[in-house]
Formats: sequence, structure tokens, C-alpha cells
Amino acid sequence: MSRDPNAKLIAAMNEAQVSNKGLAKRMKDAGAQRGMNLGTTHVAVQRWRDGAGIQPQTAAIMAEVLSAKLARRITPGDLGFFDHAERATPQPIGYPDTVADVLSTLEHLADQRAEAPASDQLTIADGDLSAAVLSWMITRPDGVQVDRPSNQRIGMRDVRAIKDAAGMFMQLDFKYGGGHGHKALRHYFRHEVLPLLDASYSERVGTALFGAAAEVSQLLAWTAYDTGNHQLAHRYLTSTLRLSQVIDDRMFGARILGNLSHQANYLGNHAQAIQLARAAVEGAKGRATPRAMANYSAMEARALSNAGDRIAAGRAMNEAERHFEHADTGEDPAWLSYFDSAELMGELCHCFRDLQMRREAVEQAQRAVDSTDPKYARTLGFCRMVLAQSQLLNGELEAAVTTASLAMDGGDTLQSTRFQRYVADFQVEVSIHAANPTVAAFNDQVHDALARLEDDE
Repeated sequence: MSRDPNAKLIAAMNEAQVSNKGLAKRMKDAGAQRGMNLGTTHVAVQRWRDGAGIQPQTAAIMAEVLSAKLARRITPGDLGFFDHAERATPQPIGYPDTVADVLSTLEHLADQRAEAPASDQLTIADGDLSAAVLSWMITRPDGVQVDRPSNQRIGMRDVRAIKDAAGMFMQLDFKYGGGHGHKALRHYFRHEVLPLLDASYSERVGTALFGAAAEVSQLLAWTAYDTGNHQLAHRYLTSTLRLSQVIDDRMFGARILGNLSHQANYLGNHAQAIQLARAAVEGAKGRATPRAMANYSAMEARALSNAGDRIAAGRAMNEAERHFEHADTGEDPAWLSYFDSAELMGELCHCFRDLQMRREAVEQAQRAVDSTDPKYARTLGFCRMVLAQSQLLNGELEAAVTTASLAMDGGDTLQSTRFQRYVADFQVEVSIHAANPTVAAFNDQVHDALARLEDDE
């Protein structure tokens, strides 16, 4: 969480005599004039002042707004963004063409540490992303190579072992955050899972094996994302999407598109987040269970809410709830078992918070907190922080800080970089009440918890 403040941005805002809220509003208005829903808030502005990365398109609009205010041309570089050319250069996806290519890519990724220093910026060209999605949508499945010559013959027992391992690591991820098990999981994937894909197997076993390998690869992506290594996470996700294409697993592929949407939304790229979520919904129609469709629609609602599109977000939320009403009628895969009614409520409370729907945000977040199984510690932590932010929207300062403090009590969750950001955002939001004893005590609690976390590393 430690970054150097963006001195150039702070100086420009001071010169322009514009507040965080004022700049956010001007940026949203400028975006609206171009048909864009930026969804910029004063919290995002503070994050940029604190040194966080920004999308190039958003930086351009910020520069334009401040240029008008200062009556001279301001560039993103003048605001401390993209001092190094490569930071603003879109990263190629490199969507693998063949099965051999995707397996080679995954072997390479499994040799990379998630905790390695990484920028929190990730810029993906729209055309590159669209090409990958289109390939997943229209390309015929490769199919598995059956009964190939090999010194090793495997069966369903080997597949079940991989699925059991994936389930175990998923529970560790939910409880302790992505940084806890990523190293062990990538070692397992590199040395125990990938070699089996070159073994001899029947079509039934091979199809199940590729599906199990995709589950582990997806979890590696998610744990990298949770530790803040967004480029590694994105490469895992796109490679896993290609892996699902081998066996034509549309439901799992749509899950990966939903995860890509989640990441794009987190990084502030709302247009790509919406595109990816809609691709998941459309690409899985007729091939996914109602519970899965509810998940994909919830991802679309999250993206639309963060972009500030209340009408479209409301429609997507309603679709998610309608699908979930029939959740028990489908035969869901084990990897979807976590998506229960509490998880759906957790997704929707984020939407109401982002749309500034104060009463609905508090009610939905409280229901999510009350319903979430404590074994999903990170999810519970997120929901509590959203409840705290929603209570703050309603002017309930004491209740908000108490709720945030409860979220912090589950200290294991702090190993999630994403949870740390929720906490940091809340601290920014209550900073105007820094003299309040309750707020001061909360800030001390955060400081002490992070210090203990550093001592444990």
C-alpha cells in the first residue's frame, strides 16, 4: 500500500484551486459529453493523489479538465502520469493460437512469482481484447488428443485429486487471501498438473483433466490478482480462457470472462469491464446453469454500476436475481458452489454503493454480512467494508467506523491487497473526521494491523 504521493497532480490541483470532489465532477461531466460514464469519485482522485495508477483515457480527460481550469495546456505527463513511455503502452494479450502454445504459456507463467514487484497499472488494447473474446466465441473446440503414446496412463482418480487440491487451495484463498497459497499452488500446477496433460488418456478422462487444469489455472490467476500482480493475473486469465476453448467448456470460459471483467472494473476500465461481462452472458446462454448466469449478470451489474449507468445496472441486477431464483434447478459444477445467495447479495451491495443508492446499499450490505458464512473470511471482510462505506453515505459515522473495525478484526484478510484497498478507501472517506476519537482509534488499528502483517512476512 505504500506509494510516493503524486506531487505533480497535487500541485496542479492546488494551483487550479479544485477539490477532489470538484475534479471528480468535472471529469464525469467531461466524460458524459463524449458519451462516456467515467464513474470517477473523490475517492479515486485521492487514490491518484496518493500515487496510484490511472487509465490513459481517464488521465487524458483529467488533463483536459485542468487545462480548461488553468487556461493553459496540461498533459498527463504534467500531472505525474506516464513518466515512462512503457507505462502507457497497452500490453499485448498474446492469446495462444494452439493447444501447444497455451500449455507453453502456462508453463512459463507458473515459473513467475506473484509477489514479484509489479505495477498496479494494466492497459490492454480494446482491439486485442476483442480479438481474444471473438476467438473464444466462434472458434471450434480443439478437442483432446486421445490415447497418445506415453509412458503414463491416467484415469479419473488423477482428475479427482486435482479437483480436490483446487478446492483446498480455494478455501485457503477465501480465508487468508491470494498471497498465502499462490507459491505452493503454482509449484503444484507446474510439476503435478501440467505434465499430466501430456499423458495418455481416454476422451472422457482428457476432457475432465483439461477442465480440472483450467480450475487450477483460474485460481492462480485469482490469487495473483488478489496480491496485486495484475499483469500476471491477466495473462493467467486469458490463457485459462484459451484452455476452456480446447474442450468447449462455455460455462467455465464465461466464468473467466467474468473474472476479467471483475479485474477491469477494479482497475477502473469500465468500458472493457462491461464488454467482458456482456460477452460472458451472451457466450454462455443455453450452456450454463441458472446459478452461473446469475453470476455473469452480477458481474455486468458491477461494471455498469461503477460506470454510473443506473438504468442498465438495475436491469442487470434484476436479471441476476431472476436467474438466481432458479439456481437450484441446475446441476452446478463444484467450482460454482461458493456462489450462494449471500455471495449474490455481496455483489449487489457493491452496485448500490457505487450508484450512491444509500438506503438500498445499507440494507443489501447488512443482509450480505448477516448471511455470509464466516469460512469465506475475505468475502465477509469486503461486505463489511461496503456496509461501512454505505453507512457513511447515510451520515452514520459512528456505525460506519464500528463496522469497519469489525472487518479489520479478521486480520487474516489483510493478506489480500484488494481488502487493503477497501480499507484505504474508507480511511480516505473518513479523513475529514480525523479528529474524531473513534476515527483516530480506527486509524491506529489499521496502522497496528499492517505493522503486524509486515512483521509476519
